[in-house]
Amino acid sequence: MNIAVIGTGYVGLVTGTCLAEVGNNVICVDIDEAKVAQMKNGKVPIFEPNLEELFLKNIKANRLHFTTHLKTALDKSQIIFLALPTPQDEDGSADLKYVESVAHELGDLITDYKIIINKSTVPVGTSEIVKNIIKRKTSVAFDVISNPEFLREGFAVQDFMTPERIIIGTKSKKAIDILNKLYSPFITLKRPVIVMDEKSAELTKYAANTFLATKITFMNEVANLCEIIGANVDDVRKGIGSDSRIGNKFLFPGIGFGGSCFPKDVNALVHSSDTAGYNFQILKSVLNVNQSQKKSLIPKFKKYFNNHISSKKVGIWGLAFKPNTDDIREAPAIDVINELLLEGIEITAYDPEAMPNMKRIYGDKITFCNNAYDVLKDVDCLLINTEWREFYSPDFDKMKKLMKQPVIFDGRNIFDMEVMKINGFHYESVGRKIVTK
Repeated sequence: MNIAVIGTGYVGLVTGTCLAEVGNNVICVDIDEAKVAQMKNGKVPIFEPNLEELFLKNIKANRLHFTTHLKTALDKSQIIFLALPTPQDEDGSADLKYVESVAHELGDLITDYKIIINKSTVPVGTSEIVKNIIKRKTSVAFDVISNPEFLREGFAVQDFMTPERIIIGTKSKKAIDILNKLYSPFITLKRPVIVMDEKSAELTKYAANTFLATKITFMNEVANLCEIIGANVDDVRKGIGSDSRIGNKFLFPGIGFGGSCFPKDVNALVHSSDTAGYNFQILKSVLNVNQSQKKSLIPKFKKYFNNHISSKKVGIWGLAFKPNTDDIREAPAIDVINELLLEGIEITAYDPEAMPNMKRIYGDKITFCNNAYDVLKDVDCLLINTEWREFYSPDFDKMKKLMKQPVIFDGRNIFDMEVMKINGFHYESVGRKIVTK
């Protein structure tokens, strides 16, 4: 099939590349000329495991193309994916200006039947908005479909190629038939296509993400209670996760969620609910708790040093909002760094992928290091924000020699408490007892 993908962020580029991988001819459209030139030269503009291999393979096979010209892509394609940014507005709503702008262009440019697919996470009613914009500008037949993505950064290629389900929101039988054919390489009995109306499909995406955000936040609240009463959150997590009604995913406590999806989607659903006249109380609590949780290492750090912190030097492992990505949007590390800088604290930091993005925010306000050990030279303590695999099995003796004192505040519970005690660290994590030297 001939497909156009408008927007080449995480969703658009993964969607385009994976659809090309199964034999489709895909044209990716972006207004950023430098980015398009970069992609034409075989350079992937984002870090996403396994993407580069498929990206280069399908460029070589002449199935994956890039352009800044929307009309060129439309003339060659029947299926049009909208993978456009929907940034959070000041009131918490999703800003649809990019989606609406492209809809106006589509109305001016389409000359034959097109299936226009909202792949971005958009508020309920967006498909109708897009349909009405285009309809005012053309008499050509078209369908607007809601087909939300369920891609996890760090696993996006895997999630696209082996989806748990594919949601198609439309009442058009013609569109359903074409999309069933499009997605046939990805469908099995265990990976069904679920067809529903457009509004239900749009809400399904928000409901899924906000439920997961709520599950994470609930476990963080349990962890906070564990610290107060002396329970161990690891045991609690295993105990409740073994219940098939609950499951063991998204039960790992930490310093809050970040990224481009959960914070934005929770805010957007709260705003949509308020607009509809419904007070979605649990989601408002999720936002409040998560904001506090992001900074939860700071009080522990201050208490350990009896609030005498202005002359301290702090090392940080992890800057991305999660491992296997360079994405720092809403990353807890930003909240931590901002709090430390306000106290005049010297910071050294390392992340395998996210340092270039963080440098654009902080410049020379913090020192970025070449590896995890360089961070530790003469620091008073280490703060861990992201659970990169390379942090799990360090040389503890080397760490102790580099640090002024062996003190770690771990926001992701990556170390075993008994191991830390044996190695002589003061170790504080989330929802577990303090290990003292």
